[in-house]
Amino acid sequence: MANTSTRTLRLLSLLQTHRYWPGAELAGRLGVSARTLRRDIDRLRELGYPVEAQRGVDGGYQLAAGAALPPLVIDDEEAVALAVGLQAAAQNPVEGIAESSVRVLAKVVQVMPVRLRRRIDALRAMTVSAGWDGRSRAGFDPAVLTTLALTCRDTERLRFSYTAADGRRTRRHTEPHRLVSLGRRWYLVAYDLERHDWRSFRVDRLSAPESTGARFLPRPLPLADAAEFVRAGLDHLPRSYQVEILVYAPAEVVRERIGRWSTVEEVDAGQCRVRMLADSLEWPIVALGVVDADFRVLSPPELLDQVRRWGARFSRAE
Repeated sequence: MANTSTRTLRLLSLLQTHRYWPGAELAGRLGVSARTLRRDIDRLRELGYPVEAQRGVDGGYQLAAGAALPPLVIDDEEAVALAVGLQAAAQNPVEGIAESSVRVLAKVVQVMPVRLRRRIDALRAMTVSAGWDGRSRAGFDPAVLTTLALTCRDTERLRFSYTAADGRRTRRHTEPHRLVSLGRRWYLVAYDLERHDWRSFRVDRLSAPESTGARFLPRPLPLADAAEFVRAGLDHLPRSYQVEILVYAPAEVVRERIGRWSTVEEVDAGQCRVRMLADSLEWPIVALGVVDADFRVLSPPELLDQVRRWGARFSRAE
């Protein structure tokens, strides 16, 4: 039987994975008697964990909300996901979020095992944020991201399978440079050794990444940084909408809030023209919400219709 401390941590981990555990099943998973389980539950309560008990034949246990936040038990992948989420929140323009996110991230990384800290440090060091919103990324997989980040940091050649937009699947051999988070997606910027050119790869289309262990001398990137390289490539893709908006706010204010995601041109001291390419109308509306200023839609006309529908919906909120 595991020692008491180890068993208590195991019990806490089980309670956090399911909303409700029947007592007999929980005792069976721990390999203890019902009496020992009750003692372990009492020990968790003494440590500040609010464990509720339901009596009877079908009785069991579940964690409840408490007056204070006790320590949590998380696995390796959850720790990576937590660190990535905190990093995104630290870059969020919402006032008050960045500072607290940095403090929490420092606490999390400080107590991580060395093997996990290495993965997190690699992901943080090798990621360039090109977005403005910190939203979750499509196809997010912490294991894949950390593998890519490690090869970027350690300058090790990387092989992976890649599915193109037309569904064609190929095997790539690359020299990875940086990860870029842009909008709702992650991109890997790398030099393709078979095509002898720089490429950006959508991470949600990438699978089975594997470091070859072969080191390489980093090549100079064609543009100023990896984020600019990804944006330049996306600008050449066909888009559904070319958005143009007159915003009644100083250009420097608008540029600070959404400039990395759009083109902002000053009209006069109190207004500016914003242009952006979008594959849907939702993102320009979210951007306008972040700007927090009055505006006039110049094009396309359907954007104004969408704004009015959103406005009517928001006005009905209770």
